[in-house]
Amino acid sequence: MPSMMQILADLTPLNRVVCSDDYDKTIEYMKKVLPFEELSFSHDEAYNGWVIPPKWNVREAKILRNGKVIYDGTWHPMAVIALSSPFRGKVSREELRQHLHYDHRYDDSIPFHFRQLFRSWNRDWGFCVPKRFYDALEPGDYEVIIDTDESPGTLRMLEFTLPGRVEETIVFGTNLDHPGVSNDGLAGVVVGIELFRRLAKRSTNFTYRLVLPQGIIGTEFYLGKQAPERRKQLLEGVMLEMLGSRTELALQHSRSGSSNIEYALEQVLKTSGVQHRVGAFESWLLNDEYIWEAYGIPMASLSRFPYPEYHSDRDNVTAISESALNEAVDVLEKAIDIVECSPLVTKRFEGILCLSNPQYDLYIDPGQVVFGDGPDETRRRMRLLMDTIPTITKPVTIRQIAEMVELPIDVVAQYLEKWRAKGLIDIRGNAVSPT
Repeated sequence: MPSMMQILADLTPLNRVVCSDDYDKTIEYMKKVLPFEELSFSHDEAYNGWVIPPKWNVREAKILRNGKVIYDGTWHPMAVIALSSPFRGKVSREELRQHLHYDHRYDDSIPFHFRQLFRSWNRDWGFCVPKRFYDALEPGDYEVIIDTDESPGTLRMLEFTLPGRVEETIVFGTNLDHPGVSNDGLAGVVVGIELFRRLAKRSTNFTYRLVLPQGIIGTEFYLGKQAPERRKQLLEGVMLEMLGSRTELALQHSRSGSSNIEYALEQVLKTSGVQHRVGAFESWLLNDEYIWEAYGIPMASLSRFPYPEYHSDRDNVTAISESALNEAVDVLEKAIDIVECSPLVTKRFEGILCLSNPQYDLYIDPGQVVFGDGPDETRRRMRLLMDTIPTITKPVTIRQIAEMVELPIDVVAQYLEKWRAKGLIDIRGNAVSPT
């Protein structure tokens, strides 16, 4: 079974654009790593305005001056802009420069030009080159050859599910595309694979799923084309992004900031001594998170963004720290230990119940200052617990409820058991000791 670093070494050099021969090779490679299930969508399955681009491969890509090749666009997967149109002809230096793109941060790097992958109806030809090359071009004519092979594209993606005692699923999202880079996308993939190798050895309350689609367009098709009843099982999740660089871990909360897994991740980060930062939704990055959120699935992210090699050819295996990858896996596994150590609470009513009614007898009297009966801290928190239960919108662990109201877990569990006895909530799953 290949290690995380071996997977990165094998797949980084491939031109993993959305639909391509190298992306197909990546799919087949991944099927040998874990028993993934494949989902695919044909070129004529447009959805919400998103169009599947053609399958695209570069045969030849050159810039010549006086018959001599001065730039070979096949030296790196990003050296020809993604989904470049074919072109053959002579152009002036000024016209050539209109089709050359360079990284404004570094003189000797090339950038990732990706816009055309999402706008396949409006395409141009072009190269990504070092700024030094761009600046050194002399006046005169240049010969350009870009020869590509195109055919109807098929959007292929993978998922791996580990069933638990309950159908509610915590999903880990990644991106399998991004040509020629290691950290952006692929590092999250290998962290997810290692995490699920570990999870496969244990029994869990929750169901867990690892999803490997293409960025943005793949996630939209994955969620939008999924049967509503199956999508409803996706309780919450975490995007795994850029986890191999030598930068600190960054937990970015979901939009609501209230999912079980992000509570657990924050707790692990605070107590583990791992260098990190925590921020609100969209505080540092926004990739596929907002698509999951649009389908009602709270999606936090764990990343090491920003990092200096982002969207350049410097993002290669030499920029990856194996210890950073392992640190991310350990943090994620410890967070799962936390959510697995508590049963799951699901509400079975709507609105606000008259809890003082003898039918329920669940009312917590906060006391009234005007009658000389001010609330003490414990009673105040118990009242907060009582008021929290009707606001539950998705299944939540007893542990998370206890953390929200800052009461001992056994106190919260005893009160919740009274609600369960009245048929107002379900409590599913047993506390599972970490393994």
